[in-house]
Amino acid sequence: MSGEKELQKLLQSMKPELNQGEFVFCKMEEVGTVNLEEIEMLFREKEAVTLILKKETADKLKLEYSIIMSWITLTVHSSLEAVGLTAAFSKALSEKGISCNVVAAFYHDHIFIAKKDAGKAMEVLNTFSN
Repeated sequence: MSGEKELQKLLQSMKPELNQGEFVFCKMEEVGTVNLEEIEMLFREKEAVTLILKKETADKLKLEYSIIMSWITLTVHSSLEAVGLTAAFSKALSEKGISCNVVAAFYHDHIFIAKKDAGKAMEVLNTFSN
């Protein structure tokens, strides 16, 4: 199954879930010494490798970060070809002054927001299914 593509169905059934923990974005030149089981996401850019990981892991590895984030998963299985989902929820969040960083994975979309905004972000996202 390739996931839902229809925007209204996605919005009504996205069921945001707040993951437990504090998460941070870090960078490294190489990740050879990092246990991949401790990394939530990595992406290789020209400048460095971006890591998303638990704050406690970053602290243990002595990695720098600038903001502590919360992680919200949209539990609907969205298609990688769906159009408009990211635009819809990011617009709604931005109207409430909430910055979001989005990672689209195979099954779900994942939203990283400042920890202080987690409750407000969940309220905004839940309005789509009401």
